[in-house]
Parts: sequence; C-alpha cells; structure tokens
Amino acid sequence: MSEGDHESSDRQRIDEALMTRESWKVFQIMAEFVEGFERLARIRPSISFFGSARVASDHPSYQCAERTARLLSDAGFSIISGGGPGIMEAANKGARDGKSPSVGLNIELPREQTPNRYQEVALHFRHFFSRKVMFVKYASAYVVFPGGFGTLDELAEILTLVQTGKTRRIPIILMNSDYWQGLITWLEQSMAASGHINAGDLQLFRVLDNPQDAVDAIFEHYKDRDFEPSQEEREVLIDL
Repeated sequence: MSEGDHESSDRQRIDEALMTRESWKVFQIMAEFVEGFERLARIRPSISFFGSARVASDHPSYQCAERTARLLSDAGFSIISGGGPGIMEAANKGARDGKSPSVGLNIELPREQTPNRYQEVALHFRHFFSRKVMFVKYASAYVVFPGGFGTLDELAEILTLVQTGKTRRIPIILMNSDYWQGLITWLEQSMAASGHINAGDLQLFRVLDNPQDAVDAIFEHYKDRDFEPSQEEREVLIDL
C-alpha cells in the first residue's frame, strides 16, 4: 500500500470515528431536553432574566436586577437566570431572598461562567441551543438588563420567536433606557425604516428603568388572561 493509500485510510478511520461520536451526541442532547422539560415544567409561572456576567455587586445594574427579581419572586414568579455571575447572580440572589424558587441554567464555557451560589434549582447544559429553549418554553416574561453578545442573542431569539408566532406573546422588558437607546434608534431608523421589520414589531418590547415598573408591566399584560399558556398556545409551544 502506498503512502497516499495509508493517508486516505487514516482519514477515513478518523471520519468514521467522528461520525460515531456525533451520532451518540444526539443522546446527550436528548438528555438535556428531557431533564429541562421535566424539572422546569413544575416551576411555574417563571420569568427569565438576562444581562452581563461582568458587573460587580456594587454596580447599579446588579442592584436593579436583584431588586426586580426580589419583587417578582415575592409576587409569585420563579426566577430563571443563566446561573453565572453578574446580572445572573443578582437575579438568583433576589429570587432566593424572595418567596419563589431561584433557578439557574448553567452552561460550560471557557471563561466567565462560574455558577453562583444563589441557585436553589440548578441545571447544567453543554449546548447553547437546548439551554435557550428552556429559557423560552416556560417563561411568562423576559427581563433583559445591559449585557453583551449573549444577552443580545437571547433578546433576538425571543423577539424572533414572538414575531414569527413560534411562541406566545409575553412581556419583553429592557431595563435601563440609556443603555438600550442606541439599539432602539437603530431598529427604528434602519431596520423598520428600510422595511426589514414592521413598525409594529417595535411594540414587542418595552423599555423601563424602575423595578416596580417592570413588575407592573408584567401584571398589566396578564390582567385579562392567565399566566399559564392557553390550550392553543400549548400546541404552539410543543413545536418550539
């Protein structure tokens, strides 16, 4: 056998080994979904919090997130965060000090993701996509604080799902108007003005600054309906 034949054979064995690993990965992914569905379905109603992992406990955004989570927890909402530091920690801390469960959806990352100590229910994920489904599937609202790419990713995810009708309409609240104003201006003057989104899509979210205002906005949304999805909405969420 020539040297080229040996190299081709080695590549084939490597490719086959990788295909086997990828096939078995399906079961790991399935396990993440099953555990998430089984555990989170019992923790309702819930609100998902997002924001930067890079803020310290003395940062105004941290303190606002902690206060908002505490108010919502005392109002009967479980609080779900990404389980890490910064805003995620603030949300779990506020929830733990309140009356409702504090939940963390942790993920393995090279940096920044150190589980915070305020989680009463902790799930662990390897895959962003399965974790993102859990944030959406049982949430009665999204509360989004200043953050980076991960925060934008989660915000874009829920906006897209609501816009396209792949999930039910829930309150999406952006906290800290100064931080979000540049993005909102761009959405208005670029995306909406060019027709890439409808003007009505800008009504999918609200921009607030005060924790109590966030609580009031969520209750206002649900004043004429239940926090739990209707039967029709449940059918939609099955295919999320």
